[in-house]
Amino acid sequence: MENRKLGRAPNYTNACIVMFGVNLVWVLLFTLALWGLVAAVFLALAVNHWLNWLDFRKREENERWSMPDSR
Repeated sequence: MENRKLGRAPNYTNACIVMFGVNLVWVLLFTLALWGLVAAVFLALAVNHWLNWLDFRKREENERWSMPDSR
């Protein structure tokens, strides 16, 4: 077995964000084609609510673990 250091893993954040958008678009278009505009709008609103909830939780955790100013 070789004793060499492991390299850094590539950052796939941008690829993940782009693919989330691509998947969101095709799911909404599929929903629009299958059940109509009302279902697609409700699905989009549900995803929007979920993303806002995730953002709220992230901001809460950041505030919880942030260091207070030492002024």
